[in-house]
Amino acid sequence: MKCRKCSRPAVFNMRQHKLALCEVHYPEWFIAQTQRAVKKYRMFGPDDRVLVAVSGGKDSLSLWDVLLRLGYQADGLYIDLGIDDSVGYSAASREKVEQFAAQRPDARLTVVDLKAEYGETLPEVARRVQRGRGKPCSVCGLIKRHVMNRVTRDGGYDVLATGHNLDDEVAVLFGNVLHWQTGYIARQAPVLPARHDGLVRKVKPFCRFYERETAAYALLTGIDYIYDECPHVVGATSLRYKGILNQMEEESPGTKLQFYLGFLRARKEGFFREQAEEVELHPCTNCGQLTSVPGLCAFCRLWI
Repeated sequence: MKCRKCSRPAVFNMRQHKLALCEVHYPEWFIAQTQRAVKKYRMFGPDDRVLVAVSGGKDSLSLWDVLLRLGYQADGLYIDLGIDDSVGYSAASREKVEQFAAQRPDARLTVVDLKAEYGETLPEVARRVQRGRGKPCSVCGLIKRHVMNRVTRDGGYDVLATGHNLDDEVAVLFGNVLHWQTGYIARQAPVLPARHDGLVRKVKPFCRFYERETAAYALLTGIDYIYDECPHVVGATSLRYKGILNQMEEESPGTKLQFYLGFLRARKEGFFREQAEEVELHPCTNCGQLTSVPGLCAFCRLWI
């Protein structure tokens, strides 16, 4: 198979696009497609300060790399959750992020160490509050959302960017449609605008890339990332949804992309507008971040 651009041997074939590219032209295509998504969905401009949430995995590090190559003012945020399993997941992922930043003079990294700042690791908090049916995933999401919003807001950034890829997005969409979680469906989008005076703007520049496409970019550009998944993801419902969607994609290439793009078209046409109800928010009496309940927010209640 030859590269569509130069007829050299192709290293990566995208059946859904009917496009094969070599090791030179694939990264170029990937970077150009990222810029196209940023412009199409009006995620941010050249003068905006972008904070990239990085985990040490292929998606987030590739996103940070691409935004730096495109010349954006992109800094990184790593949250050390203290997940200490058989491979020392948090320590290993933090090492990958710090190495990435050290190799790039323009990369500025902020690290929030949960244990150092709040006195407990994620597993310790999850065991104490007993929230999430024996798994810390719900507590993890709550903590990460709070910290990402706080650092973006307090750091004066215009936008928070995450490395969610197409596989992530369609798995969430599939689950929400399966259970008709109309409120969640209405709020899913490549861009979540800033709300009130406390919830920051969030964007997903990789929302149209398949997971294998971001993996190929990381490998071809030499990004050293952590291959291991978080040990707590085992048995997650989202993995089952991804498995089902992978089967559909194998039999009909492009299924995931068409599912997602069709959803975005319906959303743009106002199909879910009635479900996107505004929730009344109040400042937390402790941290000042916005919450839907009076008094302390859910994050601050974790520590009492």
